[in-house]
Amino acid sequence: MYSNFKEQAIEYVRQAVQEDNAGNYAKAFPLYMNALEYFKTHLKYEKNPKIKEAITHKFTEYLRRAEEIRAVLDEGGTGPGPASNGDAAVASRSKTKPKDGEDGEDPEQSKLRAGLNSAIVREKPNVKWSDVAGLESAKQALQEAVILPVKFPQFFTGKRRPWRAFLLYGPPGTGKSYLAKAVATEAESTFFSVSSSDLVSKWMGESEKLVSNLFEMARESAPSIIFIDEIDSLCGQRGEGNESEASRRIKTELLVQMQGVGHNDDKVLVLAATNTPYALDQAIRRRFDKRIYIPLPDLKARQHMFKVHLGDTPHDLSESGFEDLAHKTEGFSGSDISVCVKDVLFEPVRKTQDAMFFIKTSNDTWMPCGPKQPGAVQTNIQELAANGLASKIIPPPITKTDFDKVLARQRPTVSKSDLDVHERFTQEFGEEG
Repeated sequence: MYSNFKEQAIEYVRQAVQEDNAGNYAKAFPLYMNALEYFKTHLKYEKNPKIKEAITHKFTEYLRRAEEIRAVLDEGGTGPGPASNGDAAVASRSKTKPKDGEDGEDPEQSKLRAGLNSAIVREKPNVKWSDVAGLESAKQALQEAVILPVKFPQFFTGKRRPWRAFLLYGPPGTGKSYLAKAVATEAESTFFSVSSSDLVSKWMGESEKLVSNLFEMARESAPSIIFIDEIDSLCGQRGEGNESEASRRIKTELLVQMQGVGHNDDKVLVLAATNTPYALDQAIRRRFDKRIYIPLPDLKARQHMFKVHLGDTPHDLSESGFEDLAHKTEGFSGSDISVCVKDVLFEPVRKTQDAMFFIKTSNDTWMPCGPKQPGAVQTNIQELAANGLASKIIPPPITKTDFDKVLARQRPTVSKSDLDVHERFTQEFGEEG
């Protein structure tokens, strides 16, 4: 298996040398970095000391060449001098980098960027920190990473640097994506929301270019946040039997970009979410300096969620009623509670459809009622609608009985074994949210 890594490294070197010879240093640099990543992986598996030594020697030469190119690209000056080794390109000293606007943007790059434009969240999702129930340490860590560096850049001097990569993991429906929406709302940053489908292309070599362009766009729009949902679908364990070549290349490019070699990435935050943290490639996992467990909501959080999801819908629940609901939904995820409330919201509508008695309220509307209620009129919604009163019919307020009825038929969707897996991962690699 490990010979694949060496072959891939050699192919990247060939492409890098070709671009280097042509003076395309911006293209040569990431190719050299991809080659180095594959050589590094190959060295882990190589047992022959002589081959290991030869690869290490080549690795050092290519790294030196990549550093020369990086220094030039950072300065925006002319091309680097001749490469110091026989394999790398000998670049002509007379070659200079094309000036902005001379040749215009590469049409291929324009096409890739146009495809990624849809990933930029231009409308704020309108989810505030206060809407996110519980998860206080996760919110605090994200505020440190997202809001403080933008509002108070003077805090981050010397060795103090903002967090650069967050992994949110936990069972499905616990609010990982919801937390990302809160970040998008509260942050004064460009927010890129991408999924595997945005970054996987059927064309050979295009997927890693999409990843590279995504990070380039994020650097240009800094301060910015890249949110990758379900990152496990992009970055599963390397070397698995069902892993495709395209998948390997995407992972390598993502590793290179997250390492930020040759770039100032202090103002680019990578935020990712997964339900299956163990499925992540180890190297990718290490790139996330903060790994936060988003657990099932506790009692107070569940109580808050019921209130948030009900919003301003009329109801007759007291504080103790909400507390009772929270006790009854032990083991429910945030998503389960959302589904429960959605179902409950329809209970008054169902009552209104089935009602045989209505009462006229003080503000001239009709509401279903019991047959013995004073002022009750025997009728139904069809008759009221036929008399031109359709717009005057309103459903009754939500009651505790409505919730009891729905909860009697709903079960939590997260199993004990799911929780055990995430708690074990937290003990080994993560921290509590």
